[in-house]
Amino acid sequence: MNRTVIRGGLVITAADELHADVLVENGRVAALAAHGTDAAAGWSAEHEIDATGTYVIPGGVDAHTHMEMPFGGTQASDTFETGTRAAAWGGTTTIVDFAIQSKGGSLREGLDAWHAKADGQCAVDYAFHMIMSDVTAASLKEMDALVGEGVTSFKLFTAYPGVFLSDDGQILRAMQQAASNGGLVMTHAENGLAIDVLVEQALARGERDPRHHGEVRNALLEAEATHRVIKLAQVAGAPVYVVHVSAEEAVAELARARDQGLPVFGETCPQYLFLSTDNLAEPDFEGAKYVCSTPLRPREHQAALWRGLRTDDLQVVSTDHCPFCFKGQKELGRNDFSKIPNGMPGVENRMDLLHQAVVDGHISRRRWIEIACAAPARMFGLYPKKGTIAPGADADIVLYDPRAEQTLSAETHHMNVDYSPYEGKKVTGRVRTVLSRGVPVIDGGRYTGRAGQGMYVPRATSQYLD
Repeated sequence: MNRTVIRGGLVITAADELHADVLVENGRVAALAAHGTDAAAGWSAEHEIDATGTYVIPGGVDAHTHMEMPFGGTQASDTFETGTRAAAWGGTTTIVDFAIQSKGGSLREGLDAWHAKADGQCAVDYAFHMIMSDVTAASLKEMDALVGEGVTSFKLFTAYPGVFLSDDGQILRAMQQAASNGGLVMTHAENGLAIDVLVEQALARGERDPRHHGEVRNALLEAEATHRVIKLAQVAGAPVYVVHVSAEEAVAELARARDQGLPVFGETCPQYLFLSTDNLAEPDFEGAKYVCSTPLRPREHQAALWRGLRTDDLQVVSTDHCPFCFKGQKELGRNDFSKIPNGMPGVENRMDLLHQAVVDGHISRRRWIEIACAAPARMFGLYPKKGTIAPGADADIVLYDPRAEQTLSAETHHMNVDYSPYEGKKVTGRVRTVLSRGVPVIDGGRYTGRAGQGMYVPRATSQYLD
């Protein structure tokens, strides 16, 4: 019997805050008891962890990452090994990455390729969504089999013509299939065909700097596509989850649909909450570091995103972690913003940035845990195995020091990328210790995990739809 007791911390879940000790047995939470009570005092274990002065929180669930993702003639700079190690350093103990169906290929081939990349490499647990690049009668049928084996969400794009874009008919068919098999369709909602026109026109005018990336990907084109996928889902009788919401107008579309009682969900990302078009406009091509899609918006959009998180019109904060090094990768677009690889690092910073949001008064402590741990676990069929601290849950537990101060920097982060979008930002709060299924992977500022310690986790269907 492998037992660990965590004593003296403030346990915070999405539902509760309590001064409690936690008993871990064989990789799972066995019991909680109020600190100082006879029940807690009676526990014996091989390992005792002193959590005095820390928050004891569930490991983070980052439901949107892209490790080793090919894009624009290059690929994301984090491998499953480096990316999941960085996730652990940042207090995230589960990622849900995206397997990609190739045009003309099957879903199965895409999923197998991503299993091959991740198998034996991950420091923390992982699962997969499926990107559908080619909606055909065969791939629609495959969706049913994938749901049956624990890949229960499918991403479709209204953006990137010629690469990922699906037309409205294809999206409708996939949503109809999901309505019948219990899957959840995720959408990247931007009007890619219209954006391509604006890109062509901007380049013809000689507008080539990174800041123009944000201008051509107009907020109204995000709102239009968000409205459209909501209506398609309504026609299909299916739920829809809109990824990386960045614009106030898109939040309004989600809020309107949810006010009508529709099963419509949305995520945003730290970059939209903390960064803006001011970063895209940084001189000497520095703005390329901040090129991602959906793009960063003017700062005034941030208030709507924070409000959406407080009112639950946005349920989840994920990272869309898709890092490309500034040297040699972002530089591919030095004279043409449309050739800058789209993506930013962030898997290591999410929990800290959202704790800073607690410090700043944007959200409560329990809401921090809700949007970073519990809601993504529920949304994607991992709860209560992941996302909470309760008897029977996996012992994915973080000891978090709420008073420690740190400065975010590429010098000290563990992501395999040569810059930090948050370079020099001071935040309050820091991960001290991380357990993955009861095993320490970060211990007092040291990495004690290993590649292959993380396990693949099949998922149930979304628990928001039960």
